[in-house]
Amino acid sequence: MRRYELMLLFRPDLEDDKLQAAVEKVTRAIVNAGGALTKVSPWGKRRLAYDIKHFREASYFLIHFDIAPSEVRGIERGILITEEILRHLVTVLEEKTLGRADDDLLIPDEEIPEELEGADDLLADELGDDVGDEDEVAAEA
Repeated sequence: MRRYELMLLFRPDLEDDKLQAAVEKVTRAIVNAGGALTKVSPWGKRRLAYDIKHFREASYFLIHFDIAPSEVRGIERGILITEEILRHLVTVLEEKTLGRADDDLLIPDEEIPEELEGADDLLADELGDDVGDEDEVAAEA
């Protein structure tokens, strides 16, 4: 199971009870597909950057859930035919991504095997001089 985040933009003219019913319909679809809800956050009405179906604002909801990756497409199919939803976006939430700030995930120099120690230098030597540098390529173009 993977953790996903679903952002929903609902029509701003929906009454509160219809809005809650539409959110419940989506959350029920997630649970029926074998998923588990982590968090459902209403963000309220916000102005859109551009018109969507002649609306200038929308009611935002953010849903975090865990589900098998094969079930996500079925949930999206149900969202696409729901008239109350203007837009949606499903993204995968990674536990921890490797970046420059994550030094604890990098291998310290003393743990690098000796045969790989100078691998970057060897690669540059193997390429030789027949590979042109940026200035030569720009001059040829």
